[in-house]
Amino acid sequence: MWTFRHQSSHAESRFILLPSLAALAAMACAVTASAATYEVNSIATLQSTIDNAVAGDVIIMQNGVYTTDAYITINRQGTEAEPIRILAQTVGGVEITGTHGFDVTSPAAYVEINGFLFTHASGRNQIRSGATHIRFVHNFFQCTGEGAYLTVAGHYAEIALNEFRNKSTLGNMIDVRGSGSQIAQHVWIHHNYFHDFTSPGGNGAETIRFGLSGLSLSNGYGLIEHNLFVRCTGENEMISNKSSANTYRYNTLVDSPGGELTLRHGNECLVYGNYLRNTGGMRIFGDRHKVFSNYLEGTTGINIGNGDGEVADGAPLTSHDRPDNCEITFNTLVNNARNYFQTGRTNGLGATDTVFANNILQGGGSAASLSGPYTGGVWSGNIIWQTAGPGVMPPGTYDEVDPLLVAKANGLFRPQAGSPAIDTAVGDFAAVDVDMDGQPRQNPKDRGADEISDAPVVGTFSTPGDLLQLIHQR
Repeated sequence: MWTFRHQSSHAESRFILLPSLAALAAMACAVTASAATYEVNSIATLQSTIDNAVAGDVIIMQNGVYTTDAYITINRQGTEAEPIRILAQTVGGVEITGTHGFDVTSPAAYVEINGFLFTHASGRNQIRSGATHIRFVHNFFQCTGEGAYLTVAGHYAEIALNEFRNKSTLGNMIDVRGSGSQIAQHVWIHHNYFHDFTSPGGNGAETIRFGLSGLSLSNGYGLIEHNLFVRCTGENEMISNKSSANTYRYNTLVDSPGGELTLRHGNECLVYGNYLRNTGGMRIFGDRHKVFSNYLEGTTGINIGNGDGEVADGAPLTSHDRPDNCEITFNTLVNNARNYFQTGRTNGLGATDTVFANNILQGGGSAASLSGPYTGGVWSGNIIWQTAGPGVMPPGTYDEVDPLLVAKANGLFRPQAGSPAIDTAVGDFAAVDVDMDGQPRQNPKDRGADEISDAPVVGTFSTPGDLLQLIHQR
């Protein structure tokens, strides 16, 4: 059966389209003698059919507008080979309005919700703790009022090929939570289009919030990739990481002034291959993060946090945890208001043992501006050109030389033949095994986000047309 597979390799992210609705129905009838295909045309019939569903069943809701006054609850179990599928007749053809959406509860497993338009009250689509392998795909979220469009607390959830749009109230578009002190694990958020989230004027309006302070020391192993964010300015933390061991890669963040990709809490995250243009840049707190092969243009640059506590020494989990042992390498920054910087904080603890190496910084403010303690910093192999000077970047750790960047497809600045960035990286950095396109790095590596390569491209600068085409094609 065709499906999506979560690949953990840096170099590969497999993406396979689902079969057609007719093919799904045919497969559902074939997989098991007891499985069947049902067509429903009311909320009551949908609920009763779900309540009796078995592995392999396909439930098709006829196109129309349906009003809820209670949750559509799901606690049934499919299997990996024979999932339960709940499908709109056509993608976007079934609108769920009213007060509630889907409530997927334990012990639900291997259930797919596909093709719905949700315009009901916010905070009413949930994958609860104990529900596993739940998929929301090809849906459209434009809910009303305060609250999250979709809350995820169950392990192995997949949120893919959805459009999240037009929000101006408190609450996240996606809120990933967990149970107790454990974040939901192996949540895969990919190929979604997030757009037009305007500020409601308060805290708690992140486009994606992946965790909470109380969950921040638990490992999520989440993968957030190939998503597009446009005009998402609900608050400064557009993407807010608040758990550990997650990967953010190949996402495109554009036209969202002030909106940042923020590692707010947690440790040991990977952030690579992301494209940021006309956004608020990146902000980093926590320990042992690796931030590499990212492209930032017209942003506020990369902000290494000035901590106000050290969680490892017992500071509250709500602290701005002092960044320790983070690596910021092989990024390309073009015409940013600031490049690499740290803001001031009263009694700030600064950052320790940060590596800043093999980055290209062209244009904009000074190369490095640090307003707090910065103990044990390691600098090497950076290129700066036409910035407002090196700032506090130590002499001998950078080359002030034209990297010969030229605007290519989508206006992205890449090195051209003869660039001094090619094959001149300093040090090994084994974790940096792909560039911003997902192409393998070759030793000696190129400095900056782009490795000159003819290898297949894995990550791309996404556009609304790219994503909408995929979302509408079931």
